[in-house]
Amino acid sequence: MKSFFLSICCIFSLFVKAQDLYIKTYGNAKNKAIIFIHGGPSGNATLFEGTTAQNLASLGFHVIAYDRRGEGRSADPNATFTYEEAFRDLNLIYSKYHLKKAVLLSHSFGGLVATLYAHKYPQNVSALVLAGALFSQQETYDHILNSIKKIHDGDSKTLNKIAYIEKLDKNSAGYRKHCFDLASDENYFKMPNPTTESKKLYAAYESGEFYKTNIRNKNAPLLFYQNEKQNNIDSRPFLKEIKASKVPIFAIYGKQDGIFSSKQIKSIRELTGANNFALLDNCSHYLFVDQQNKFLLNLKKWLK
Repeated sequence: MKSFFLSICCIFSLFVKAQDLYIKTYGNAKNKAIIFIHGGPSGNATLFEGTTAQNLASLGFHVIAYDRRGEGRSADPNATFTYEEAFRDLNLIYSKYHLKKAVLLSHSFGGLVATLYAHKYPQNVSALVLAGALFSQQETYDHILNSIKKIHDGDSKTLNKIAYIEKLDKNSAGYRKHCFDLASDENYFKMPNPTTESKKLYAAYESGEFYKTNIRNKNAPLLFYQNEKQNNIDSRPFLKEIKASKVPIFAIYGKQDGIFSSKQIKSIRELTGANNFALLDNCSHYLFVDQQNKFLLNLKKWLK
């Protein structure tokens, strides 16, 4: 009787903690589950939900979107912003929706979360999808700084700014922020030639309900770098072990995503294999909006 009571308490505790998270599902729960893991730290799933989640579900998937603890709509003043905390919450989602396995669809920083989770719990992952996902952080930072040096050769103001950044602790939140701020200033995250369809998607998002809840916790990166020891990693060794454990890995990137070098893209293509890789033209970091139709077609081909 005591054992039964403890079991009930544990289940209730898991349910309550899961309720602390913002979670929304799309599609039929009987279909293959896809959990979307957003970027950050300080990100949220609003752009994916406002543009793509339902369209992906319409292809025959059960899509689960959520905001990580302490980020976006999952407000929690006690969040620790560590990978282990993210793993616990992913396991809560598995428990809440009675999932034995799920596809992890990961974007940007979410790729690191998903990769480390799949490495620790390969039995829970039916496939890992890297969508514009980070995998070698220092190479990304180096590429951003070196490529902008070339663009602004002779521009003392920008070059002095880069020289200042290069002196910072490479394992600090400030170093990360300055690198990505520079990339943003250079429009590294924007598609070069917006299409009619992408303009409609972005406009609908910005005028809709999801944009109104586009909450950003500015303290999240600071707390992550304060609390998480694995804060500037190359996840390719983990990806190789995941692949060896027979978990399929797929990768889809934007050809004009300015935060990745051609060398990085080549390495991830070689790791996944040509049949499990797609590089979308006229497409940058938010590829599920920039080239949504091609993005969805590749997911359907790989995951159905």
